Amino acid sequence: MPKSKVRKKTDYSVNPASRIPVKVKGGPSPVWYVVIMLGFMLAGLAWLLVYYLANDKISWMASLNAWNFLIGFGLMVIGLVMTMRWR
Repeated sequence: MPKSKVRKKTDYSVNPASRIPVKVKGGPSPVWYVVIMLGFMLAGLAWLLVYYLANDKISWMASLNAWNFLIGFGLMVIGLVMTMRWR
């Protein structure tokens, strides 16, 4: 029976360029960014709470009907999207 050929295995070499540390742009987020981010989330929550609790007492809010959900959740989503840039 014929003997199979021995194949030379290629050596695994690490690309030296990939070992260079990369600096991250900027530093931690400024305080005002965090305040605005949390403000959007709390404003959305407050909008929905006021809509549920005082809808019949606030005439202009009652006229918005289901748009109140879009406004409240929209404000919260803006705050949530801002968390992706927070460091």
